[in-house]
Amino acid sequence: MRFLMALLPVILLAGCSSKPGIALNNQQRVVMESPVLTAGIIPSSPSVSDSGGQKKATSTLNNNQPHPVTLHYRFYWYDKQGLDLLPVAESRTVTVPADSSIEISSLNGNLDAYSVRMYLYL
Repeated sequence: MRFLMALLPVILLAGCSSKPGIALNNQQRVVMESPVLTAGIIPSSPSVSDSGGQKKATSTLNNNQPHPVTLHYRFYWYDKQGLDLLPVAESRTVTVPADSSIEISSLNGNLDAYSVRMYLYL
């Protein structure tokens, strides 16, 4: 009986060891507070490309309102395992003109950069 009690924690810990890293939900590339959508901003999912030895994330922000909208954004970069790459980029502010769209981007020189998530807020 004591043997089984001593073996139980080992079995439980062995069951917890699965793939390393935290899974990144590839479907959720844009995270935004609800007032952003209410303000009329519709973002595209950011795409990642190579740009002169760096990774570049690009997204288009569409404003379908008859007035300009000022908002803040930040890109978060991840490696192939879905782990955050530090340091996190500074927040930026942009004004999207009325009834138009603009492109925003972020560069990352980390060779492990694989994917990106964009956070938008007013």
